[in-house]
Formats: sequence, structure tokens, C-alpha cells
Amino acid sequence: MGYESPMPVQEEVIPFLLGEDNDVIALAQTGTGKTAAFGLPILQKIDVHIYQPQALILCPTRELCLQIADDLNDYSKYIDNLKVLPVYGGSSIESQIKMLKRGVHVVVATPGRLLDLMNRKTVDLSNIKNVILDEADEMLNMGFTDSINAILAEVPASRNMLLFSATMPQGIASITKKYMNNPKEIVIGRKNEGNKNIKHVYYMVHARDKYLALKRIADFYPNIYGIIFCRTRKETQEIADKLIQDGYNADSLHGELSQAQRDYVMQKFRVKNIQLLVATDVAARGLDVDDLTHVINYGLPDEVESYTHRSGRTGRAGKTGISIAICHIKEKGKIREIERILNKKFEKGEIPSGHAICEKQLFNLVDQIEKVKVDEEEIASLMPSIFRKLEWLDKEDIIKRVVSMEFNRMIDYYKDADEIQVVDERSSRSERGERGERGERGSRRGHEAEEGFARFFLNFGKADGLFPNQLIELVNKCVPGKVRIGKIDLRDNFSFFEVEEGESKRVMDSMNGFEIEGRRISVEPAQAQKGGGGDRKGRGGSSFKGKRDGRDFGGGDRKGRSSDKPWRRSSSERDARKKRFNR
Repeated sequence: MGYESPMPVQEEVIPFLLGEDNDVIALAQTGTGKTAAFGLPILQKIDVHIYQPQALILCPTRELCLQIADDLNDYSKYIDNLKVLPVYGGSSIESQIKMLKRGVHVVVATPGRLLDLMNRKTVDLSNIKNVILDEADEMLNMGFTDSINAILAEVPASRNMLLFSATMPQGIASITKKYMNNPKEIVIGRKNEGNKNIKHVYYMVHARDKYLALKRIADFYPNIYGIIFCRTRKETQEIADKLIQDGYNADSLHGELSQAQRDYVMQKFRVKNIQLLVATDVAARGLDVDDLTHVINYGLPDEVESYTHRSGRTGRAGKTGISIAICHIKEKGKIREIERILNKKFEKGEIPSGHAICEKQLFNLVDQIEKVKVDEEEIASLMPSIFRKLEWLDKEDIIKRVVSMEFNRMIDYYKDADEIQVVDERSSRSERGERGERGERGSRRGHEAEEGFARFFLNFGKADGLFPNQLIELVNKCVPGKVRIGKIDLRDNFSFFEVEEGESKRVMDSMNGFEIEGRRISVEPAQAQKGGGGDRKGRGGSSFKGKRDGRDFGGGDRKGRSSDKPWRRSSSERDARKKRFNR
């Protein structure tokens, strides 16, 4: 199988599992050789003449369950009659019950399905000698604590127990205290530290440019083979659909897919028919795919542990990998937090220019031409005709035409593409005005627009569930092309925002033609009061008049509420508006 010498986690763990009454907590990153570390000693201790489960391996996902079972079958190739059974939801429970009745030696299971089998009295755990909890922190994060407790309560107290985890959350301490006897703690690297073979890079871009940045990164690495992590199922599907439409070998993996669909996507990804797999955290947990070159975070996760698991998909088994984060300015703090916890320094990346991408793609094509395998016998009969057809072209012309034939699409795309604007990390003002009301500081407490910008009134506010990022998204959806947004000032029932003066008419004309759930958007120039500014708290100060569903309304009262009483909504009404806006 290509194993030549044990990896550090294998050197540490295998001797303990070969012994008796040795409980182990192993802190090691994904991809460090954990499956062999527990798989080889477990198989060594199996008595194949006893057709009862002697080893139990619990893992968080069906994908990891299948991967471990496949690896154990490979390791036991020369052990006659040894039976390994993967037990997981999404497949026929009847067929799993039949296999258990015939007799198996090793059960690899997700907690939910194993508990179901235990409740049906179809699995006997009384002869278990070894219990392994693989990716224990992930199982706790996914809410399997009660299931794990119920399962471990049915396992003999005399068994060996091994707990693998990439991080050490509090929930693991309660399991170790209750079910493990003086466990030895083995730490490969530092606690919570990321894989040393992974390079961490972040790109700081405007929120509107994240997909364009993703495309440029993918184009800059022609042989990329990686996973793109998104926050939600909807975002996952949208990004995958966009990539497919733009000609990339991509597909999505998320919880709304059936088991058959997930298996099909994963099979295509494993054989590299898919270069880019767009996935949610839940769907990608436990994926064991070799040779990933990149992991791309389409925005950083909320938990540092999630970033550790994401980045751990690459740089496996001693190989190198790159973990990329595409961030906007508000995520800068998360980067610093991850750096501190992982003891890793992120490298700030520069979005590749169109020229640099074309150059990289060109040399990749030339490299492929150099290395292409030529079957002389198969093409020998065709070559004389081809030579005659092309004899009027010299070598340089042929090379130019071959390159252009393969390369024109890329050149056409990037020759007219605007460069992605660099975000100044020193000021959040550059993130398209995502400063909200906090941006109204110091000498700019008044309501005059910044130089070069026009200030507009919008008939939606906080009570409608509007936040700065949603206002920006609203402008993006309504106005074609790029619009630079300045300050944003949100009030309860209305808002102000600024755009470049040259775009003011286009923004106003475009936005006034839209509706949100039957309510028309009203965007009008906001005229500053003579004598200027608001009071010390930034209230009042602008004179405007607009219409909302045919009714006039004016400025705010002392608490910033609309003076038109029919528009003072109840809290339940405001909550409903928020949900609609968020949806």
C-alpha cells in the first residue's frame, strides 16, 4: 500500500493499543495517519474464529464511516474471513441486520444508526475489546453526546478505549472522566495546532467581489483539486451552479442531497472528474480524499475548530497543501484569532491580475504539450495526411495556433475584466460603507455627503430588518454593474446611504423600479439642512419628504421614530419584516 515507515501518531498509538487496559487520548490533525494508527493494532488482536463484534469504531459521518471500513478491508487483505461492517444512516438497515446475524468482527458506525440497531436488539456489544472514537470533537459538535453515552454504557468496562480528536473541547473531558481509566494523552504537535504542512493565505476583498476573487484563484492554479467551503446550503448550491456555468469542473455537496446523490458526487470527486467540490461544513466532515491541493474558505467559519477541520482536508500524509480564506474587512478579527489559537501566521495574498493568470495558464498548457503521451502506432497512418495539410505553416505558426485554440477563452475573458479593487485593511470604510451608524464620528456628525458622493434617502430601516450588508446587497441586486457605496446611516424606519456622484442618477432610476414583497423601494436625494448637522447624538438634521404606499411621512421624532403613526409597527410586525428581509 506504499507504507514505508510509521508516521508520528502511528509510532505513539500502536504500542498502547496492542497492550491491555491502555486507554489513550490522541490529539492529532486530520490526515496524519490516524486510521492506520488504530486500524492495524485492532486487526492484529481480532480472533477471526469468534463471529461477534470485537472492535467498535464510532465516527461522525457516513463518508468517514465508509472510508474507514474500506481502509480496514485493505489492511486485512491477507487475514482470511475477517469481516468489517460499516453501519450508517441513509442505507438499508435490513441489509445491515442480515450482515450482523451472519457475524462480523469490526463494526464501523455512526452513533445514530448504531443506537437504532441497539434498540432493535440486533447488535451485540458484549464482546467488544476495543472502542475507538474518531473525530470525537466533531461528533460532539454534531450533537451526538447523548447517543455516545448510551452506546458506551453498553460496552464492557474491561475494553481498551481510544479517543481521537483534532481539538480538545470541554465535552470531551466529561467522556474521558466517565468512561476512560487513567488515559494516556498523546499530542502530535501542539494542542489545537494546525498541520505544519499547510500554508495559510487570506485575500481581503469587497463582499461584492468574493466570487470574482474565487474564479481568479481557481484560474491561477490550473491543476487545482480542492474543496470550497460555504456557510449555507443555499450559498453552496449557488456557487457551484455559477462555477459550472462558467465552465469549471465543479459540483455541490450539502445536506439536501440524497445519500445516492452524495455518493455519486463523492465518487466523481475521488476519481478527479470534479476539480472543485463546493460543500457545507456538515457535508464535508469526515471526507477522506487524498492529494487535495487547496481548501478554499468562501468566508471564515464562526468557530476556530471548524477552520481547523476545513484546512485539515489538505496537506495530508506528509504532503503540502494551501488553505485559502476569501474574506471581507469585518473578518479581519477572525483571522487574528485563528492565528493566535493555531499558532500560525496567515500570509496576505494579492489577487492575481488577469495578465498573471493568462501567463500561468499558458505555461501550464505548454507543460501539458511537453508531457503528452504519444502513441506512435495509433497515429502513424494519419500523420502523412496531417503533415500535408499543415505543410504551409512553419513551426512558430503551428505553436501559435495550438496555444490560441486552447487559450482564447481565457484571454478574451481577462483582457476586458476590471482588476479587483484592493481593500485597505486599516479602515473598514473601504468595505463599501459597511460602517453603519458607527461611521458617523467626530467632525462628520452632520448629514452632508462626503466629497464626490451623493447622499440618498431610502424608505427602509432597522424596523424592516435592514442592516448595512443587506443595504449593500440590495443596491447590488437593483443596480447593474459596479457601484461604490460610501457612508450608510440606518434609522428605525428609513435610511441614508451615499454613492459616487457620477452614479447617482443611475442608482436612483434603477432602485425606484423595484419592490420588496409588494412594497415599492423609494430612493430620493437627501437635502442637507442649512446650518448643517445633527445634534450631539446624530439625530435629525436632514429635510426630506417621501411617500410610502401612497402616504406622506416626514422626519423622525426625538427617538428617531416616524412621526406618521400608522407606520409605527408592533414588535411582532418588525420581527416579521426582519425575517422577510433576511430571507
